[in-house]
Amino acid sequence: MTQANSTQSNAVEKENTDVLVRTQEVILEALQTLGYDRQVYDILKEPLRVLTVRFPVRMDDGSVKVFTGYRAQHNDAVGPTKGGIRLHPDVTHDEVEALAIWMSVKCGIADLPYGGGKGGIQCDPRDMSFAEIERVSRAYVRAISQIVGPAKDIPAPDVFSNSQNMAWMFDEYSRLREFDSPGFITGKPLVLGGSRGRESATARGVAICIEEAAKVRGIALNGAKVIVQGFGNAGSYVAKFMFDAGAKVVGISDAYGALYREDGLDVDELLERRDSFGTVTRLYRNTISNRELLEMPCDILVPAAIENQITQDNAANVKASIIVEAANGPTTSAATQILTDNGVLLVPDVVGNSGGVIVSYFEWVQNNQGYYWTAEEVDERLSARMRTSFHGVYKTSTKYNVNMRLAAYIVGVQRMAEAIRWRGWV
Repeated sequence: MTQANSTQSNAVEKENTDVLVRTQEVILEALQTLGYDRQVYDILKEPLRVLTVRFPVRMDDGSVKVFTGYRAQHNDAVGPTKGGIRLHPDVTHDEVEALAIWMSVKCGIADLPYGGGKGGIQCDPRDMSFAEIERVSRAYVRAISQIVGPAKDIPAPDVFSNSQNMAWMFDEYSRLREFDSPGFITGKPLVLGGSRGRESATARGVAICIEEAAKVRGIALNGAKVIVQGFGNAGSYVAKFMFDAGAKVVGISDAYGALYREDGLDVDELLERRDSFGTVTRLYRNTISNRELLEMPCDILVPAAIENQITQDNAANVKASIIVEAANGPTTSAATQILTDNGVLLVPDVVGNSGGVIVSYFEWVQNNQGYYWTAEEVDERLSARMRTSFHGVYKTSTKYNVNMRLAAYIVGVQRMAEAIRWRGWV
């Protein structure tokens, strides 16, 4: 390869790993496939609004620290926006924009009456006390309170946030509005109006997509070799669901490395031995790297860690027949094309990990009704929506002869585009 070609290749890969640019490229291609003009893309390529807030919080040592937070609302043509709040030191404006767009697409695929939203606070809760995290959570809600609400924008948990953060935020919002408003936020504890099945919803949705993809490919799930990259909340639940379904989980990984065993791992043992951060590989010898795990033999691969794990550098070495994305953005555009050319069925993140927002929608519905469902009812409704979503995208892929990622965006943006047209915005 010449130096010029090498430079061009590196530039393409760098472009494809930019989550916002990559998302905009797929949205444009989806709208062009559907025949919409440039005006619709100009509306959908970025959020309608992004609020940046800076708020002071008194820390335990008496000092005052100023935090930066964001709340992006992509498009509310269909209904109120919906999306998580992440607490992470690397949260950026562009990341929140891209994630809000992804949420819009997810809601469109799952036929939910929402647009996409996303929020974030630049902080590391791992370095903060319980009391400091509470003060930051409450201060963030005060800062964004004018643009959120049960009929405006509904937050939820995300990276490094959980039901406790949602409880504090719910309480703070209720104090500001001077009435209880459980529909303001989802992912709450059950006693405060949370929904059964919320904790495992994302993983349950991934497992359902695996089942349907295996049927399409004629692979028996019982005995199939599965690799799950990532052993956090989503990854560990997926591994457990697959293990219980009779699949052979041959590989798992965490931040410190990966385990691979051709005759299968004992997932129950791994779950019992992992620490509070979900890590377990340091307890074992003969570990391999996360990159090596992605290239090990298997039938089904589930990237459930972080973005940009499968790139044009390693996509050709992936041996799986099916990939179901549990993480956001684990596969670059160049890698998607390579995998598609190699005959891999790739179920994209906006389909695979949409179980979380679907059950969040169920929680919002239950809050509005004041009537709460059993775990069995939640699972039944989730299963029906996930299977409908998967097959809707799969049929679109066949109809337009495109990969599953582009097909998912075609399905996801069409609802927004039609709502925009009916409202007279274009």
